[in-house]
Amino acid sequence: MTTLTHLDDRGAARMVDVTAKPDTRRSATASGHIAIAAPALAAIRDGAVAKGDVLAVARIAGIMAAKRASDLIPLCHPLPIGGVTVDLELGDEGITVTATVVTTHGTGVEMEAMTAVSVALLTIYDMAKALDRGMTIGAVRLLAKSGGRSGDWHAA
Repeated sequence: MTTLTHLDDRGAARMVDVTAKPDTRRSATASGHIAIAAPALAAIRDGAVAKGDVLAVARIAGIMAAKRASDLIPLCHPLPIGGVTVDLELGDEGITVTATVVTTHGTGVEMEAMTAVSVALLTIYDMAKALDRGMTIGAVRLLAKSGGRSGDWHAA
């Protein structure tokens, strides 16, 4: 069984010491989805939302969020982010957000990728809520990570 690294030997929360780990290239990709009613989705697609370009703002929000994950998640390390991409794919029933974050550091960027996705999805909701308050955000998950001692991992 894997030991929980964010707990000390007494069970108290702690920030893991990663100073002895070598800096290596690490990346993580996460995704999530927001279900949107057809009229609101059409307005987003057509650029007809009163607040502006929903997709552009959500992309920027996701990038900014990846850089601030450690401000939001108590035991998350602040990392030098080397790059962030946030892709938004419009489907028939909503929008799928996929974010990839890379760094060269002693710890991974899974939390940064999932934070980017979550905030991009929340931004879509915020910008389009006047058109559809029933939007549903879900399925935020890690798709893949690479680098580090544990190596590569891909969701099934």
